[in-house]
Amino acid sequence: QVQLVESGGGLVQAGGSLRLSCAASGGTLRRYAMGWFRQAPGKEREFVAAMNWSGSTDYADSVKGRLTISRDNAKNTVYLQMNSLKPEDTAVYYCAADLNLWGGSRGPSQYDYWGQGTQVTVSS
Repeated sequence: QVQLVESGGGLVQAGGSLRLSCAASGGTLRRYAMGWFRQAPGKEREFVAAMNWSGSTDYADSVKGRLTISRDNAKNTVYLQMNSLKPEDTAVYYCAADLNLWGGSRGPSQYDYWGQGTQVTVSS
């Protein structure tokens, strides 16, 4: 059973930066496609970024050029570097693992394991 634990969330002013981490246990992240999603109050969970086994990435248009997904296989951790943050980025951020190596789709239902989420709040 894969367990994912996010960290790194917090309160930041608009224009600031945060780096979210997603540490895995019970599995090897390099064997999975990984995704980041977010959910704001009253809204559905939405796709943010994904990376498949080969390192190919995909980003939502709203975050392209500002957020970057990466992984450190030695640390079994996936990151989301968040720069130039905006108030509309405020949400709970979740990482997720897709057992399909070539996965990393934008659909939450394609992912097999989820973390508990970490809150990101961007003040104006």
